[in-house]
Amino acid sequence: MFQYRQVLARLRAGDSERDIARSKLMGRQKLAALRALAAEHGWLDPARELPDEAAIAQAVGAGRRASSSVSSVEPWRELVAQWQAAGVQGKAIHAALRRQHGYGGSYSSVARMLVALRGQQPVATTVRLHFEPGEAAQVDFGAGPVLMHPDGRPRRTWAFVMTLAHSRHQYVEFVWDQTVATWLGCHRRAFEWFAGVPARLIIDNAKCAITKACAKDPLVQRAYAECAEGYGFKIDACPPHDPQKKGIVEAGVKYLKGNFLPTRSFRDLADLNAQARTWVLDEAGTRVHGTTRVKPLALFELERAHLRPLPAVAPDLGSWHRVAVHRDCHVQFERVLYSAPFALAGKTLWLRATDAAVALYDELRHVATHPRGQRPGERITVRDHLPPQAQAFFAHDRSWCVAQAARVGPACQRLIEQLLSDRIVERLRGAQGVIQLAKQYSPERVEAACQRALAHESPYFRTVKTILASGADLRAEPIAETPQAYARSRFARDAASLFAHPQQELLH
Repeated sequence: MFQYRQVLARLRAGDSERDIARSKLMGRQKLAALRALAAEHGWLDPARELPDEAAIAQAVGAGRRASSSVSSVEPWRELVAQWQAAGVQGKAIHAALRRQHGYGGSYSSVARMLVALRGQQPVATTVRLHFEPGEAAQVDFGAGPVLMHPDGRPRRTWAFVMTLAHSRHQYVEFVWDQTVATWLGCHRRAFEWFAGVPARLIIDNAKCAITKACAKDPLVQRAYAECAEGYGFKIDACPPHDPQKKGIVEAGVKYLKGNFLPTRSFRDLADLNAQARTWVLDEAGTRVHGTTRVKPLALFELERAHLRPLPAVAPDLGSWHRVAVHRDCHVQFERVLYSAPFALAGKTLWLRATDAAVALYDELRHVATHPRGQRPGERITVRDHLPPQAQAFFAHDRSWCVAQAARVGPACQRLIEQLLSDRIVERLRGAQGVIQLAKQYSPERVEAACQRALAHESPYFRTVKTILASGADLRAEPIAETPQAYARSRFARDAASLFAHPQQELLH
């Protein structure tokens, strides 16, 4: 409008349109339209004051609206506005108008209508949040480079980034996954990196932290809640689909991807994390931040004193999982089997896993604790968790059989040892059966039956049972008497003397 007033002043001074156009102030076609509009409103009269910019804008705008043509999409303006608000694309709107309303105009008309409607919408305003020292930190994951995993296959890494909201100082760690255990471990190492804990952590709705995303009542992962209680910070989950609430760490992840990862090569995950720590201290921490206009490490020196101190004893961080007790009285976690009381078979329990142990809970009641398994397929069993019949079977092993046989008597012990020493057939059940006979018969009878079985060189369960069933153990063992005539053999010679001098024997 200032340009329009200059042109009006020169027209009132008598300058020709050619001179004004030559000065590049306004084109001749537009200048002719302005002269006609000025003559209509009496602005060329030197006796009158020049109109202000608002009056010129109103007159020029009214003239433009009067001279402009009506859009061919105008009859369906409200319908197009509804579709635009619902997120329908312009091509789809144009096709729907042609299909449903017989619209014959071009897509360009629809596109101009969409631009005009978008311009009428109010601009979304925002407010930059300010954080006091030690008040908050923001946490997020970002995609990292692909490296060779220890299992021999290439795998994507993930960058865990925790940024202090006041100083913008960062903790960066690259990991293989986003599990609950990894999430908790990264938090512990981040707090040790800062040598303190912020009062509040602003996080996204990752499954390792939030089990149910909600703007008002988010459901926090049980293990993460224990971590927050142990370290003394509050969890502030962003509303779903609103990443601007943690824009500080979003910018930090973007800066990490654009400044650290390009032009670098990494041997393995350890080398990647070592270079990341050096980069944070030597480059990211010493740059002048674009928002605070101060170096992050310089601000961190002031913020360090406002962080909450680390607990004297680090909390025992563990991840919680729902597991089912199978028919064999075991639950499975990370391909390792852990026993549970047989009465809980078929139920679902809570399993809390730490680096050293695995604990099982029936809701709030603790039922078992096992050492953490180290290899897939390992079975960790407490014998008391098994059914009574299974406990009895596994309790009656070889050592038990020998100990029980020694209580019965020496003959029984020798018979059991012979049974268990068989190199071809496993005779554990036979040994158990001999011991069980002492409950049906007396230990004295079993001892006598074992002695009789050994005398007949038949140390088997069936022999002992037959002797007891027939009562043979109650009868005295008959003594075979040798006649006096056979006491000494007149011509009997042993084999050694018989074959000592075979050639001399032949000569005689």
